[in-house]
Amino acid sequence: MSQVYKARSTAEWQSLDAGHYLHPFTDYKDQMARGSRIITKAEGPYIYTSEGQKILDGMSGLWCCNLGYGQQEIADAVAAQLEELPFYNSFFQCAHPPSIELSAKLAEVAAPHMNNVFFTGSGSEANDTVIRMVHRYWDLKGEPERKIFISRNNAYHGSTIGGASLGGMGGMHSQFTRLPYVHHVDQPYWFGEGGDMNPDEFGLQAARSLEAKIKELGANKVAAFIAEPIQGAGGVIVPPATYWPEVKRICNEYGILLVTDEVICGFGRTGHWFGADYFNVQPDLMPFAKGVTNGYQPLGGVMVGDRVADVLKTQGGEFYHGYTYSGHPAACAAALATINILQRDKILEQVRETKGDYLQKQWATLADHPIVGEARGVGFVGAIELTNDKSARTRFDDNATAGALCRSACIENGLVMRAVGDTMIIAPPLTMSHEEIDELVNKARKALDLTAERLGK
Repeated sequence: MSQVYKARSTAEWQSLDAGHYLHPFTDYKDQMARGSRIITKAEGPYIYTSEGQKILDGMSGLWCCNLGYGQQEIADAVAAQLEELPFYNSFFQCAHPPSIELSAKLAEVAAPHMNNVFFTGSGSEANDTVIRMVHRYWDLKGEPERKIFISRNNAYHGSTIGGASLGGMGGMHSQFTRLPYVHHVDQPYWFGEGGDMNPDEFGLQAARSLEAKIKELGANKVAAFIAEPIQGAGGVIVPPATYWPEVKRICNEYGILLVTDEVICGFGRTGHWFGADYFNVQPDLMPFAKGVTNGYQPLGGVMVGDRVADVLKTQGGEFYHGYTYSGHPAACAAALATINILQRDKILEQVRETKGDYLQKQWATLADHPIVGEARGVGFVGAIELTNDKSARTRFDDNATAGALCRSACIENGLVMRAVGDTMIIAPPLTMSHEEIDELVNKARKALDLTAERLGK
């Protein structure tokens, strides 16, 4: 137990929580009625509750603990940095060794044309930075009319005004006034929207909705297209093979910047450093966060390609943008330790060559379940679609009842699996053993059985 707070009962923590803590993405009335699940410790791929329940974490915290829990090497790196230089800012032409070393390390692991980084505190801040940086780029290029961003329906790019505007989730948009220069196009979601088309045909159609929107708005006004390589919070939507090559063609033909949001896909999730590498895409900017520190410290940033960085560094004056904690020394120390482990222990190679294939083969066996319409994934990320009719790909109802039931059944069986509507998704730690992967899939099947029973199937 930590020395900075005293031990309490679950009921006491729940009472304090309900009285004082406003959680993210939460129905507060519902939370106060139910009471929060109190997580007290974690080790390897498991989390533990205040009631003593051991739960297999199929979501790596929130897509971020790619190496699992209990990584003493990262904790030690953070502690050592806090003792030497706990904080100093990066304003006023100042820098410190951790931020400099991490900048160089990120350039080493990214594609050859990605040699610069701007640090933030989160993925949301990274995407706000993308907006500011892209607008600055086009201003310096003498094309200030290029202000429009195009994103995708059902995309997730963070929760700030900028990030949520870039995102394409209607529920979020209903609660604030969006930025007027952000427009949205089709997502490459074959299971939900492909109709009678085969995946390859649908992939081309989805990509070409970008081209249609560019023509509608005017290519000389479009600044950038932003997209997740694999849509994460939208339901682990893996685009058909035809999608990204066509997007590359369109961006090149119309001269707009391409931004791949790597907050979820980055740092090994697909078996590559970034999702853009997996899909053979060469973006101009890559926002990142989450897995860069294994979740041990808040850190985000934007990898900036030479095309953009060269203009910013040679043609402009001051870039009026930044954060107090940009390049925080302790956060950078956590990131350096995380990347060191990923490299030294050949974690990406394991995901790419053995473990990823094993997880996907085991995950695919869930497709035979009576209420599963599709099981899909790449590397260490996956989704299963809950359906009441496999051939028609229809849902049980319009209220995501099946997903809510399945999520609860997962927790009952000691597994964290996230529900996105009636799509169940996983993003487990990359360090899972084959035995732990088997445990995950077995627990998921038990949860599906229980869900089907409660749905009367």
